[in-house]
Amino acid sequence: MTEDAFPDVRWGRDPGERVRRAVGAVVGTKPVAWLIRRGAPLDRWLLEKSGGRLTILGPMAVPLLLLSTTGRKSGQRRQIPLAYMREGDRLFLVGSNFGQSHHPAWVLNLLADPNAWVTMGGKEIPVRATELTGAEHDRVYQMFVDYVSNYGTYQHRTDRDIHVFALTRR
Repeated sequence: MTEDAFPDVRWGRDPGERVRRAVGAVVGTKPVAWLIRRGAPLDRWLLEKSGGRLTILGPMAVPLLLLSTTGRKSGQRRQIPLAYMREGDRLFLVGSNFGQSHHPAWVLNLLADPNAWVTMGGKEIPVRATELTGAEHDRVYQMFVDYVSNYGTYQHRTDRDIHVFALTRR
């Protein structure tokens, strides 16, 4: 697979490490995490309507994509906006759920069926998720922490293992 396995798109530009650190510190607080969870439906709507091109938080955070999974109980397709990181022909996702005590539903859906879709740059792409473990899990999670510090806060806020996935085009 080549570097262009996934579109290289982002709304806005990378604001730089200083701004990302400041945003991470604010977003890592429980009240702001709560506000973001409450605002997620509006962001999801904007992402869906723009085909993954626009997001409310895009310019100030990691790039976002729309992940579509198959609901493990309903069998219906479920879609959620998620932050991702890229390395070569793989995308990475972290199931931090803002450091809450339970796993996000999309993680459980991927564990039940690793075949999913991402929408980014107006394109829907079929993907296969692989859960990362051990040193690779730690390395990729650290990529998120290094980019936006709130991921470090989430890791320390919960006792559960936070799942990390690599997505490859299928």
